[in-house]
Amino acid sequence: MQNSTLVTMFIFTTYEGIGHFRYLYFTATLLGYLLIFFLNIVLISVIIRERKLHEPMYIFICNLSLNGLYGSTAFYPNILTNLLSETPSISRAGCLTQVFFMHTYASFEYSVLALMAYDRYLSICHPLMYNSIMTPSKIIQLLVFVYMYPILIMLIHLILTIRLPLCGFIIEKVYCDNWSVVRLSCSDVSINSAFGLIVISLLICVPFLVVLYSYVRILAVCLKSTKEARAKALQTCTPHLLSFTNYSIAAFFEVIQHRVDLTNVPHILRILASIDCVLLPPVLNPIIYGVKLQEIRRRTMKMFFGRKGNHVEPPVGIKQK
Repeated sequence: MQNSTLVTMFIFTTYEGIGHFRYLYFTATLLGYLLIFFLNIVLISVIIRERKLHEPMYIFICNLSLNGLYGSTAFYPNILTNLLSETPSISRAGCLTQVFFMHTYASFEYSVLALMAYDRYLSICHPLMYNSIMTPSKIIQLLVFVYMYPILIMLIHLILTIRLPLCGFIIEKVYCDNWSVVRLSCSDVSINSAFGLIVISLLICVPFLVVLYSYVRILAVCLKSTKEARAKALQTCTPHLLSFTNYSIAAFFEVIQHRVDLTNVPHILRILASIDCVLLPPVLNPIIYGVKLQEIRRRTMKMFFGRKGNHVEPPVGIKQK
C-alpha cells in the first residue's frame, strides 16, 4: 500500500490509446474552447452594452454565460495540456483546485437556473408585484446568495477531502472530481460519503424543487390565460426549460456514476457522460437564448451588422417604463 505522503501527482488513464489522434483531439478541443468563449462573450457583451437588456431575466442570462466561462476555464486548459503530454497528470494541489472550481461551477449553474425559474414565476404569476419585488438591490442579494451558498458548502466538502490520506494516484476520468479523489483514500470515507449526499440534496435537489414548483404554478396560470398570454409565457420560458433539461440530464448521469456501478457501460460512454455537464451547457446556453429570445437576437444583429431591431414587447409581466 502506497504511503499517502508520496501521493503528490495524479495520473489520468482515460487518455490512453489516443495515439496518432492526439493532435486531432487537441485541435477539436481547442476549437470547442474558443467557440465557448466567443459565444458567451458575445452574449455577455450584448447584454452589458444594451441598456434595454438591463432587466432581471437578461441579468441572470448574463450570469449563466459568465458561469459557462468559469467552468470552461477550470476544465479545458488542463485537458489541452494533457492531450499533448506523454503522461497525462495533474498535481495534488492542482487536482483539489480543479475539484473546487468544477463543483462550484456545477452548483452555480443549477442555482442560477433555479433563480431564473423564480424570476419567470414572479413575472407570470404575480405581474403587478414583479417590479416591486425584483428591484436592483433584491437582484444583487439573490445573486450573492446563489454564489455564496454553493461556495460555503463546497469548501466544507473540500476540507473533508483534503484531510484524507491517499494510497492511490490513478484517476479514471479526464478531470478531477471530488469522488474520484475520495475513492483513492486508504481510510474510512463514510463521513465524506454521507456529506456527499447532503451536498446533492442542497445543491441539486433544492434548486430542482424550486424549478419544479415555479413551473407548476406557471402552468396553472397559463391554463387560465388567453392564447396570446400563453404564447408570450412560452416564448420566455422555453429557453430556460431547454437549458434546465439539458443540464439536469448531464448532472443526473454524473451523480449516478458516483453512486452506481457502471462498469458494464462502455468506457467511452462513461467518459462522455462525465464531461457532458461542462461540454454542452456553455455552448448551448448562448445559442438557445440568442435564438429563442427575440430581443437578444435583434440586439446581437445590431451590434454586428448595425441593424436596428423593431419594437419588441417586454417579457410577460414586465411593464415598460
